[in-house]
Amino acid sequence: MADSDDRMRDGNRWSFLAILIAISIAFAVVLLPFAAAILWAVIAAILFEPLYRRLLTKMPRRRNGAALLTILLILAMVILPASILAVALINEAAAVYQRIHSGAIDPTLIWTNFRAGMPEWLASWVDRIDLGNIATAKSILGGGAADGVRAILGQALSIGQSLFGLLINLMVMLYLAYFLIRDGESLQQSIRRAMPLRTDHLELLASRFVVVVRATIKGSIVVAILQGLIGGIVLWALGIEAALLWGVLMGAASLLPAVGTGLVWVPMALYLLFTGQIWQGLVLVLCGLFVIGMVDNVLRPVLVGRETRIPDYVVLITTLGGLQLFGFHGIVIGPVIAAMFIAVWDIATTMRGESATSPA
Repeated sequence: MADSDDRMRDGNRWSFLAILIAISIAFAVVLLPFAAAILWAVIAAILFEPLYRRLLTKMPRRRNGAALLTILLILAMVILPASILAVALINEAAAVYQRIHSGAIDPTLIWTNFRAGMPEWLASWVDRIDLGNIATAKSILGGGAADGVRAILGQALSIGQSLFGLLINLMVMLYLAYFLIRDGESLQQSIRRAMPLRTDHLELLASRFVVVVRATIKGSIVVAILQGLIGGIVLWALGIEAALLWGVLMGAASLLPAVGTGLVWVPMALYLLFTGQIWQGLVLVLCGLFVIGMVDNVLRPVLVGRETRIPDYVVLITTLGGLQLFGFHGIVIGPVIAAMFIAVWDIATTMRGESATSPA
């Protein structure tokens, strides 16, 4: 009889587990169209929770008002400037594309001038790999430049065509962020009670998740914005055409560790030097090394803290993988998955050490 009761209890437990998994999967499928909005709502709540706490100390017992004011500050500090930048970038990309299409910007002439100023050893190497051929260079430079600008315009067009969907996602993100900011503490406690993990392990995972999200945003995106802004100002001061577009590309390149903004400013500096614009090229090199480059070296440790950093090679691989799998959102998702992977294996190592030292 006891065996029969045990089997019944086990059957009930497994049946409930199957129902729990099935309902959870169905719930995730329902939320999937708003996955990006949910992700950025969670990120906004994590980043602006300290600001909410400060506001709450100034207006105690007014949690709704403090949370609403936090959302308004997010709109003013993040969303509005990003929208203005996006419109300006789209206009500049459209102007550059028109000039390439009309022939006002001639990639062949640019390459010819660049090739003529190269040192002999570099010119011979370029000729050996067939880049010295004008037709090949025109195909690569013209096609690459046009395709790059066309891609930006294509993304802008798709965003414009789905403007209603974009606004819905933005509203969902802000609406959810409001409740996550206001009720974040009680939600965390509910999740802790529901998760079948030891309290210390759950605390480690939760703290690692929060730390890596803040580190990724502050240490990568904020630094990228600053580097792109400084780079764009330097290029504008040097009279480089489409400085805003190049500055945005520089900011995007800075998200990649080890290579960073050099992907943009090094070829530009070489072009200036090889085409006889010596002082402009030297200024760009000096600014690239000692101004743009130093932003990362100085600010990232201050914003992130050295003890919270994931190794650069892990960040590089997971960022690239995240971008390929999830698009722009992969900038955050990739490093977060890497941090959770490291945290879980730290827990596993700790548990293995505890079991090895515990008495038999």
